[in-house]
Amino acid sequence: MFRPMRNKKQELTQEECVEILKNEPRGVLAILGDNDYPYSLPLTYVYADGKIYFHGAKSGHKLDAIKKNSKASFCVMDKGIKQEDDWWYTFKSVIVFGNIKILTDMDEKIDKLTCLGDKFFPTHDMTVKEIKRLSHKTEVFEFTIDHMSGKFVREK
Repeated sequence: MFRPMRNKKQELTQEECVEILKNEPRGVLAILGDNDYPYSLPLTYVYADGKIYFHGAKSGHKLDAIKKNSKASFCVMDKGIKQEDDWWYTFKSVIVFGNIKILTDMDEKIDKLTCLGDKFFPTHDMTVKEIKRLSHKTEVFEFTIDHMSGKFVREK
């Protein structure tokens, strides 16, 4: 169903892909938006339990698009390394394909918001405080991965 990578020597292992998903703070979500136009947006996320979680508002383009069509792709790149005394970088990227659902169980939402918050806030107490303040007006999305591939890129 999913295409194999054309240039196999640039392919990352599944373990390398997971490390990038665990460690990088942001990615770009691609979904089918209004009038069937592609809609891609940068977002913060957390990789936990083999899935990707992110949050959003209870209304808006992202939510409407996901409700209309749950299929999506998500791309993450590491920071890369600039070659000394040259213009080009080497970097690793991961693309996942899968389906998104909106979490409805409040305990599960709080658990995943906690994972997300703990990845970004300096303290767990700040995570708890923000969840208490905003969880009632926050959706939590679960991206189940159907296919994942990664690539080592040398720009030059």
